[in-house]
Amino acid sequence: MKLIDSYAVLEKIRDLIYSLLEARDRAMENGLEVIPVRTATPLVRYGFISMLKGGVVMDVTNEQQAEIAEDAGAVGVMVLDKLPYDVRKAGGVARTADLNVIRAVMETITIPVSAKCRIGHYWEAKLLEEIGVDLIDESEVLTPTDEKAHIWKWEFRVPFVNGARSLPEALRRIWEGASMIRTKGEAGTGNVAEAVRHMKAVNRDIAVLRGYYKAGDIEAIRLYAKSNNVPFELALLTARLGRLPVVNFAAGGIATPADAALMMWLGADGVFVGSGIFKSRDPEQRAQAIVLATTYWDDPETVAEAQSMVSERNAMPGIDITRLKPEELLQIRGE
Repeated sequence: MKLIDSYAVLEKIRDLIYSLLEARDRAMENGLEVIPVRTATPLVRYGFISMLKGGVVMDVTNEQQAEIAEDAGAVGVMVLDKLPYDVRKAGGVARTADLNVIRAVMETITIPVSAKCRIGHYWEAKLLEEIGVDLIDESEVLTPTDEKAHIWKWEFRVPFVNGARSLPEALRRIWEGASMIRTKGEAGTGNVAEAVRHMKAVNRDIAVLRGYYKAGDIEAIRLYAKSNNVPFELALLTARLGRLPVVNFAAGGIATPADAALMMWLGADGVFVGSGIFKSRDPEQRAQAIVLATTYWDDPETVAEAQSMVSERNAMPGIDITRLKPEELLQIRGE
């Protein structure tokens, strides 16, 4: 029933967007001046992102992987030079992907194409916007250029997604203009534990703020905002809604259909899968299985069917997070 309801909402959003586009076209035919749709309008920043809810965005490094993702039912792909597992192994400086590869992927598939830029790297983001990607991930997986200041995203037409480990971090990114939040997890490990920890931390603080709001204790919300260095208006809006004001996906360590279902059960609006698919030995089957488990996460029979489509023996190699040195953790970058 929830699935049917969510599709109904998505169809209404799609119909609304198409109706507005048709109205814009009629206005232009009548000689009226209109604001270009991609100029940072709510349609692009929030309407497009909302249409990804309930789906899977997969990391890819070439056109062949992008085709596998599209055929499996992914709602989008994220183009990287290397998968997070390989970024971790290679070390050195990780930058945005080759623009020619991103263009080739855009010409190959029909689903939305995203790409990562380094934290604080304004010009990498500008170049990604220039070639027409659908979403930019200002990502801690790449080597940050500025550990303190993120990109001021309101200056861009294209929507952004940012990682967060807590509610204050998420609200700071939304204040900067992020249209989507994702858990940071610990990318490239195949271990979903950190993504779980981050999702629970966000949910816990939202529940606290919601409690303040229902009790009419606005001063407590103001104190929370001040002590965590977040705008009061955003904290108040979150308290009133009882959720983040933007879409919240899970990311970092998702490697199996059960991982994806777990994150949806914890309240994620969808999932990003990084190395979990294309560092496995069964990428086609695993991609299909993770999409199936994400879509029907609240139906144990279907998730079991999805999990049975793959074998643990073919999963990506896992990394024990407790054995990583503090400086090897990607999730702490760019707070």
